[in-house]
Amino acid sequence: MDIRKDILWRVYLVYFGILLFGIAIVAKMVHIQLKEGEELAEKANTQELQVFDIEASRGNILASDGSLLATSVPIFEIRFDAGNPAISKTTFNAKVDSIAQGLAIILKKSARIIKSDLIKAHKKGNRYMLISRKTTYDQLKQIRKLPIFRDGRYRGGLITNQKTQRAHPFNELAARTIGYVIEEEDLFVGLEGSFSDYLTGTDGKQVMRRINHGDWIPIHDENEVEPVDGLDLVTTLDIQIQDVAEHALLETLTLNKAFQGCAVVMEVKTGKIRANANLRYDSSDASYKEIYNYSVGESIEPGSTFKLASILAALEDNKVKLSDSLVTGEGYTTYYNRGMQDVHKIGNGRITVREAFEFSSNVGISTVINNAYKTEPEKFINRLYSFNLNEPLNLEIHGEGKPNIKSPSNKQIWYGTSLPWMSIGYELTVTPLITLTLYNSIANDGVMVKPYFVTDIMQGGVSKQHFEPQVINQKVVSESTLLAAQSLLEGVIERGTGKSTFKNSPYKVAGKTGTAQIAMQGKYNKKNYNATFVGYFPAENPIYSIIVVVNNPSAGKYYGGSVAAPIFKEIADNLYATSISLELANSAQKDSIASAFVKRPLHFKDLATIYNSLNIPFVDGVGDEEWVVTTQKKGVTEFNAVIFSGKMVPNVKGMKAKDAVYLLENMGVSITVSGRGIVRSQSIASGSALKPNMHINLELSNI
Repeated sequence: MDIRKDILWRVYLVYFGILLFGIAIVAKMVHIQLKEGEELAEKANTQELQVFDIEASRGNILASDGSLLATSVPIFEIRFDAGNPAISKTTFNAKVDSIAQGLAIILKKSARIIKSDLIKAHKKGNRYMLISRKTTYDQLKQIRKLPIFRDGRYRGGLITNQKTQRAHPFNELAARTIGYVIEEEDLFVGLEGSFSDYLTGTDGKQVMRRINHGDWIPIHDENEVEPVDGLDLVTTLDIQIQDVAEHALLETLTLNKAFQGCAVVMEVKTGKIRANANLRYDSSDASYKEIYNYSVGESIEPGSTFKLASILAALEDNKVKLSDSLVTGEGYTTYYNRGMQDVHKIGNGRITVREAFEFSSNVGISTVINNAYKTEPEKFINRLYSFNLNEPLNLEIHGEGKPNIKSPSNKQIWYGTSLPWMSIGYELTVTPLITLTLYNSIANDGVMVKPYFVTDIMQGGVSKQHFEPQVINQKVVSESTLLAAQSLLEGVIERGTGKSTFKNSPYKVAGKTGTAQIAMQGKYNKKNYNATFVGYFPAENPIYSIIVVVNNPSAGKYYGGSVAAPIFKEIADNLYATSISLELANSAQKDSIASAFVKRPLHFKDLATIYNSLNIPFVDGVGDEEWVVTTQKKGVTEFNAVIFSGKMVPNVKGMKAKDAVYLLENMGVSITVSGRGIVRSQSIASGSALKPNMHINLELSNI
């Protein structure tokens, strides 16, 4: 065979094979270009370009003075590309000890464990080893200075992923009120949960391109959307008052080995909640924590603090006078063979209605209510309903406990014992905040305002929505009942169950103690109690109202006067020392018509003369009455008449001596005055029945 021909044949064969292969490639290229081009181009873009969400910052939650209570801070997930070919085995082995020691110091972890994990990851070629999920920016800066890591992402293998985390600059302070949101578990707690729609911003959109090592870089795109940060929330909380309330509550809970408790401070005129402290014992680490909003969420039997509502009802329905006599005997009585008793015998066993309230007689108060309403219990219940005690407050915070004041119309749950036991705060439930709201209305001259936690929703420092105080009930009780109630609450402190706690107080308090047995598995016992104190101060010109509830103290003490009242006093002492005393001192030095805006009645002619001489306009809504109080409506002063019944001793505390003497003498009362200035105290309490030849001593303030 011709070798030359054989070689040529082979060459031609290879040539034609290559030619055919080339033609096939060209044909495929043409096919791709014409038939599959658009689809493949789209796939390429999908793999190289991607739209990422740009997380919007959640809005801040602020205290009333602008201090940050909750804010979003950046955190970083730190990972290590241990299989990075740029990191040689020699370099890694030489530096691994230094890296482990550095990370241990920065992250406060074990250097030995960190070193072991690094070595394992390097041997396996792990390209995404987790070092820390939550690293602060300051920690990240230190990590970036460590050996190998200082060479950056590509040569040093340091990978960082930024996220945001909710931070509380004041740690646990008001933690439950501030709350939290866990969307994955559908948990929306506190203000964070209730205002989540406002606090949550709108995420933006960013187009990014994939580059080497799987990283992405942003590229300019006309469809890019900037994130919109969430709105800020300005609360009513005062950091200083909150701190004092939590500290006082914690001390007492610890001392008395209680399960939980709350202390709430409310501004009388507005309903602003200045402090809401809630602590519960956590057995996992034997400490008290803000893990349950007891004041808002727990509807409890209030016990003796409910006696105020009972007396208000009886006074308002003209069923009783404070001077009426009651027989309480040894402090024990029965209703339908069910026994009720007082803590101890009061006096000689015959006391007045006033004394029954001031010394918290169960027998006395239940006797008053049972005698007054036993044939018409629905009238008592309807009167309680008129005080708004059966309605939730509809607070901004979710999870509010529902009050339960049963009605005689429900025969399945109404018993012969229901009326007397409800009169002393059993067989009904209300939240601590509802109880506080009732007492606050007495401090606020009968105007019931809604407690609230948020004043403004802000954007960029500008208020987008402002929340004003809301009136729930313009006049809870009549003026005569109001004055009687104020004198009763002051009497509790001056003569009754609160006397020992406040006997040396530089300011005057009005309030009520309460001790209620807790039903355990449907039965009461003498081991489980709620100790309560609720009231307001300074009594003559209330600024704050406070409720304290200590749940299940177990160290021997359980009375409201000995367990809860000291917390009230510690909070009030601090407020008086730091703000109220200064405010009173400053107001006393001012020479202005502001002194005419007082709660106590003034003589119409005198006040009108003052206003006219100073050319200050006012609206006369008095008629033929002599005595007036003033109110402000839309910037205009209005005179409103005060009508005295002539059957009860009026409350003249806070009045000018001249006015008090004139008023009382016109009622046939003889007067002795000591000192000068305004009336500080009167020897016969307001609300007492006027009697012939009555004599009252008035002590003045000497200012």
